[in-house]
Amino acid sequence: MFTGIIETSGFIKNIAKEGDNLHLTVASSLSNELKVDQSISHNGICLTVVALEADSFTVTAVRETIEKTTIGDWKIGDIINLERGMKLGDRLDGHIVQGHVDQTGTCSSVETAEGSWYYTFEYDAAQNNITIEKGSITVNGVSLTVVNSKRNSFSVAIIPYTYEHTNFKTLKSGDKINLEFDVIGKYVARLQGLGK
Repeated sequence: MFTGIIETSGFIKNIAKEGDNLHLTVASSLSNELKVDQSISHNGICLTVVALEADSFTVTAVRETIEKTTIGDWKIGDIINLERGMKLGDRLDGHIVQGHVDQTGTCSSVETAEGSWYYTFEYDAAQNNITIEKGSITVNGVSLTVVNSKRNSFSVAIIPYTYEHTNFKTLKSGDKINLEFDVIGKYVARLQGLGK
């Protein structure tokens, strides 16, 4: 369980394929605080630490994860958002995030405002995921508030702190992103017969 409040970023140091699996080594300042078997959110994807070095750690992605997220497109050097699992008793500064990506989407535009940025994302509405105005959404692991909610798109406003401390600063129009829709909204949609 996560909150969508990014702790730090890391970069992909190595990618190794083994059968259908991908082993990804991530360089990060968090590495010396981790332990094997710990869950870490990587751009919103919950992955388990399987090996540790002084300045990096390794996780494994299985075919299901590769097919449903952007992880198969990652390259050595890519910057990713990292968050460790939430501790019981901590403040929930973002929203309830499971680390289970619902689908990918595409950044369709980036607009600069006076001191902030507006990012618009499009996604396949046929998968029955929905957003609501002022509701929560997770984009690449970042807990954000929806603005301009439409059937297959939405926007978010990014403040300077988030821009500087996540990989939003590298995100451009045409880039694929991981989306996790609000878990409470998914349950309500399911009960209404709208969800999967």
